[in-house]
Amino acid sequence: MTQADDLRDRLRQALPAAMKARDRPAITALRSALAAIDNAEAFDPDEALAEGTNDLLEPAGWEPADPDDADVDPADPGHAAQPGLAGPPAFAGTVAGVGATEVERRGLTPKQVEGIVRAEIETLEVAADVLESVGKHEHAERLRAERRVLLSHVNETPPATDAGPIA
Repeated sequence: MTQADDLRDRLRQALPAAMKARDRPAITALRSALAAIDNAEAFDPDEALAEGTNDLLEPAGWEPADPDDADVDPADPGHAAQPGLAGPPAFAGTVAGVGATEVERRGLTPKQVEGIVRAEIETLEVAADVLESVGKHEHAERLRAERRVLLSHVNETPPATDAGPIA
């Protein structure tokens, strides 16, 4: 387990207990925070294109066709469905095979994970204040309860690992 997984693991471990206790604010807060962390790890194709790593977006074995090549016929089943691309036969621009669409998720540092949860906490605080100002006191209190759940996990000190004496 890495340090980045500590906070995420605490949130994941708290979820079943909250579900068993039928603690709605805790369930909602924990699920929301875990989803935000998972979404932050998702592959961003726009970022890959900006960084010039668009080879992750292209199926393996495909090479751009020579635009001056008269033999490239987009209607030919031996070529891609898009003009200008040569490669294995494709149906509607798809790639066949198990895992053909799998892309490695981004790794998050412990600071990034904590930042994501703290952003969730801040969002809940702002939303509760807005709801309070328009007279939605019950809903505002529910959001504050969710905020307290996340705060308790962020402020919780992770268990110390026994790495032995420091030299």
